[in-house]
Amino acid sequence: MHIFSQSFKYDHSWSHVVIGMWHKYPNPHCTHVVNVDVLDRTIDPITGIIRTERVLGCKQKAPSWIVKLFGGSEDAFVREISFIDPATQTATITSVNLSLSQFATCYERIQYRPMSSTQTSFTQTAEIQARMAMWRSMTDKFEDWLVQRFEQNAISGKAGFSDVLRTMWEAKEQQTAPS
Repeated sequence: MHIFSQSFKYDHSWSHVVIGMWHKYPNPHCTHVVNVDVLDRTIDPITGIIRTERVLGCKQKAPSWIVKLFGGSEDAFVREISFIDPATQTATITSVNLSLSQFATCYERIQYRPMSSTQTSFTQTAEIQARMAMWRSMTDKFEDWLVQRFEQNAISGKAGFSDVLRTMWEAKEQQTAPS
């Protein structure tokens, strides 16, 4: 198993970041995410925690040798479950790949927490594991490639989400500006 992790801060309030989560896709930095479908959304009447389950449809530009070796297509699907806790101001998102999961799994966990009234921390961890009976060195190389691919998408995701937040913030500022 290989692990990817990163943390940084957004210069936006926690509530602004959480609202932005629902507007992250589509964006020009993450063109591989082509659709997002909400499967279920519930609010716990006691805790107020909002649970949302979504499926993200992606077009991954996988090398042709991978598509030939494992079958399938460039279409990939990811299951995402988020928990928004307004009482503790914590947003936790977990996701796992549905496509080709018999060959490799990527379990991702993201958490947003307020650092101050104007800053939100972001932590992301992904556990990537090849699930094939093959030589360890070949499995390691495959996992390394998957981690590199995940990191490239994480960089694009950060840039795209930063743009979404900036655009939302600018729109909010324009609405509240005196005429």
